[in-house]
Amino acid sequence: MKAAHVVAHRQIEVIEVDAPKIEDFPVGSIKVKASMTAICGTDSPNFALERQVEDYPLNIGLSIHECVGTVTETRSDKFKAGDLVQASPTGGIGGLAEYYISHDNVAVKLVDFDPLDQMLMSQPLGTVIWAVRKLGNILNQDTVVLGQGPMGLLMTHMLSNLGAKTIIAADPVDFRLTTARRMRATHTVNPEREDIVTQVREITDGRMADLVVEIVGHNQQTVNLCLELAKRLGTVLTFGVPDDSVYAFQYGEFFRKNVTMIGSVGPEALNDYPLAMDMIAQGRLDVSPLITHHLPFTEVQRGFELFIDHQDQAIKVVLDYEQ
Repeated sequence: MKAAHVVAHRQIEVIEVDAPKIEDFPVGSIKVKASMTAICGTDSPNFALERQVEDYPLNIGLSIHECVGTVTETRSDKFKAGDLVQASPTGGIGGLAEYYISHDNVAVKLVDFDPLDQMLMSQPLGTVIWAVRKLGNILNQDTVVLGQGPMGLLMTHMLSNLGAKTIIAADPVDFRLTTARRMRATHTVNPEREDIVTQVREITDGRMADLVVEIVGHNQQTVNLCLELAKRLGTVLTFGVPDDSVYAFQYGEFFRKNVTMIGSVGPEALNDYPLAMDMIAQGRLDVSPLITHHLPFTEVQRGFELFIDHQDQAIKVVLDYEQ
């Protein structure tokens, strides 16, 4: 089968390897033939961060995890061959492969809905659902979402659905802010041109934000910015993936404002993915503005360049596999 791996800094090669054998994996495993996958921000470090020469190549298929496909073999009583599934890789080979192993604890059958690329978005949407489960009632709240990549855009739409009064979307990339309006942001701010603290203060008539969502990750500055933007007794939801285990954290600001901080990484697959599918299929959350590019799987190098370098106004890059 064809699979891809990172062989050097910002360099991916497609190679021929043996397909995984289902009998090598535990009960509950399923073998999936990929139909579509999508590049996520959490995949970016494997491509973009420069490592020592001896660390390459990285694991085969690493680290694509937003995947839909067809079950070809099964060791699970929940799935049979031919089932269409949204299933995350669990068996060593990541989603950058024509076949991969998943498990019935992270796989769900697809609902009957077309187009398939929108159903693929149920994986990232499921992680947003898992995060907002922790927030309680946000009706009439002033909210800020720092970062308007794919996850930030989904969060923006979700907060609108949940009744937030104000959704201020912030991002340094203008075309993302344009899309944020389509995803129901009430206001947009480009922090490279505007002072975001001043803008939030003005938009909220001095109240500042009841809820600030950090959905950028890979830096230490934005979490502290969240503390500035949050009102006293406000909430900060940290969603962006950290690169460092220990942060230079403005503890005094956090302490004196009595801020509640919530971390979220997930989701709870068997609960959150089906709900995400229903929301998409029923038209309650429109994911179509996110999907900007389709490429053959063999052009994955180009896909990562589009996504990471913000080329051609790319937001979500979907990879298509031969069927």
